[in-house]
Amino acid sequence: MHTKAENEFYVKGNCESCKARIEKAAKDAGADSAEWSAEKQTVTLNFNDQKTSADKILKKIAEAGHDNEKYKSSDSTYKNLPSCCLYDREIPFGEANPKVHLEESTESEHDHAASGGNHETSIEGVTVTAAKASTSLNKKEAGLIFNIDKKELLKAACCNLSESFETNATVDVSFSNAVTGTKQLKMLGLDQKYTSLTKELLPEIRGLASAYGLNFIPGRWIESIQLTKGGSTVTNGYESITGQINTELLKNSEKPETSLNLFADFNGRTEANITSVSKIDDKWSQTFLLHGNGTFGDTDMNDDGFLDRPKGTQLNAAYLLNYNDLEKSGFGSHFGINFIKDERTAGQVGFDKKIQQAQQSLYGVGIDISRFQVWNKTGYVFKGKPYQSLGWMNQYTFHQQDSFFGLRNYSGKQQTYYSNLIFESILGNTNHKYKAGASFMYDGYDENYLTQNFKRNEIVPGAFAEYTLTGLKYTLVAGARVDFHNLAGTQFTPRLNFKYDITPQTILRLSAGRGFRTANIFAESQQYFASNRNIQILENGGNIYGLRPEIAWNYGASLQQEFKLFGRKSSIVADFFRTDFQDQVMVDLDRSPQQLTFYNLEGKSFANSFQTQWDLMPFKNFELRFAYKYYDVQADYLNGRRAVPFMAKHRGFVNAAYSTNKNDKGGFWSFDTTLNIVGKQRLPDTSSNPSQFQLAAYSPSYSVLNAQISRNFNKKIRAYLGGENLTSYSQSNAIVDFKNPFGNYFDGGMVYAPIMKANFYVGLDVTF
Repeated sequence: MHTKAENEFYVKGNCESCKARIEKAAKDAGADSAEWSAEKQTVTLNFNDQKTSADKILKKIAEAGHDNEKYKSSDSTYKNLPSCCLYDREIPFGEANPKVHLEESTESEHDHAASGGNHETSIEGVTVTAAKASTSLNKKEAGLIFNIDKKELLKAACCNLSESFETNATVDVSFSNAVTGTKQLKMLGLDQKYTSLTKELLPEIRGLASAYGLNFIPGRWIESIQLTKGGSTVTNGYESITGQINTELLKNSEKPETSLNLFADFNGRTEANITSVSKIDDKWSQTFLLHGNGTFGDTDMNDDGFLDRPKGTQLNAAYLLNYNDLEKSGFGSHFGINFIKDERTAGQVGFDKKIQQAQQSLYGVGIDISRFQVWNKTGYVFKGKPYQSLGWMNQYTFHQQDSFFGLRNYSGKQQTYYSNLIFESILGNTNHKYKAGASFMYDGYDENYLTQNFKRNEIVPGAFAEYTLTGLKYTLVAGARVDFHNLAGTQFTPRLNFKYDITPQTILRLSAGRGFRTANIFAESQQYFASNRNIQILENGGNIYGLRPEIAWNYGASLQQEFKLFGRKSSIVADFFRTDFQDQVMVDLDRSPQQLTFYNLEGKSFANSFQTQWDLMPFKNFELRFAYKYYDVQADYLNGRRAVPFMAKHRGFVNAAYSTNKNDKGGFWSFDTTLNIVGKQRLPDTSSNPSQFQLAAYSPSYSVLNAQISRNFNKKIRAYLGGENLTSYSQSNAIVDFKNPFGNYFDGGMVYAPIMKANFYVGLDVTF
């Protein structure tokens, strides 16, 4: 057991917020100084015993919510701590706390690059090791929310957000196009557009950024990801239907560091990242983020004459400025600015982007994107009322895309202003909390496809309220918002989340809610532009491309069970979600292989999603994750009810991660492998094509294996080697009629599997 000094006392806590709360309580009780250590779970006090005493100080700390060796906090005070601060009350004083946040450790982040960052504490000659899971399900939240930290992202290449879910079973990642090589996410059996994708809880990947926006958040910039399945809070907007994925950028000033990451694969892709987090003074801190990548190799593994992925470059830079004076003045603020320039060329090998498409016989694709963002989040905590706060978020986004797909041109500009004001307080006591506020969203779109221009302005003021009821075993979150959309009319969005702790290890969750969105049919369907399908819009009098907005209800239930296996924590989570569309913009690929038809739903459209996941640790440092998913996704098209294409009914997932013990320099090895098993998928109807250009009704099943080995030489240097698609499965004839790209049957959008075979990469991380 840790040998304490005379003025050192055991106090439980988890994170930086706990540290601030404990030290403030101690000083309020008369301490001259107080220093709480997350690693040792102790507070060191200095005080004048003529003015106060250790007993008075520890009592004040308990009143603030933190159990200590003399006093225990009341249950109501403990339960009203923020979810990140809910420490494990059952761990004896002096033992390692597995819930201590990674950033609280005095060790380098690279100490914990393996699957579980281990903390070791000696207790009476016995070494106790506690591991912080790289992906965890928040037991305190009413919703089904997974927290993914930097360690999880280090298990794979994770060059950008689209590759940050390779080791996660909840999100399906797939290629959407055989020419542009972009990846898309799917959740609960539905496309990425039905998931709210935010950055710093601000709208991020939406509108014209839908197709390529996942490439604009580099993996090395990410501090953590919060993934919510099903209905999310109404405070963040109305667009979420299947859930929310929020990305938090690096900005932990308590652990300042500068890092360099270099990456290269064996097929001509290179990448560099520089990140720097530093303190300016006690209140101000800053983060510099710089990313650059380039793809220079002509990769054509299937010998069809087309590049398997685009060539090009991206420059991405961001600056974050943070002000934190919550403990004294109650104010805190976060500023951010981001600029992106991305240029890509795809198509047939040898195509020259500098020469106009009409002047050369080779088929080409060019995509140039410029993006600029500036945002601010400011909050105030009322003095003497830590439960009451006011927050205001603002963001401006400019996005421009200029592109061509063979002889088809598509360009678009989007300007977005978003503002969200949130007030939070209690009703009587902290068991009854509420949030209320107002939001405003402006989207200005100007798109050109071929010779047609589509211009519109969406103006959406809205108001919302949310109530949280907390009991000893249950949590209820009920919210609703009203939005006044100038083109879609007044929309009412209710959402409900309920959690019941059957036992401390068995948790039941229920959710229900509504969401609506306006479809951006061109930006969201660019995977089909690399084809000779003619676009047809069957207008019905709506105000957006002549179509009505999309509206859906989502319902879900989940059961979380924790238990001991092999003497270690294990958990099983099973969930079922159903999404029913009240209205939907149908993307019909079946009407004709030469047509892409958009129209509003007439009939039913639904998605049933079932997933079960088992996490276990058979022995020290070895983690296993198994998952099975079943999807039933159907819709009434003009030609009748069909399964939605490119959606496998059955999917399997296995992830294994092992790390060796750290040596005296902090060095260790880590090994990670992931197997994805994808069942057959319905393919669009091509029966009217000539026989040589017809696809089968269903794709074959296939498996994809990824693996990575990394070596932490010490706390500062890490190298890694990995392989993607080690099973080397690739789709045969991914491009229909690739020999005649300007003919009637050419189609590069019929992708159900990887295009590239096995690909290997190397990387280096250096922390200064």
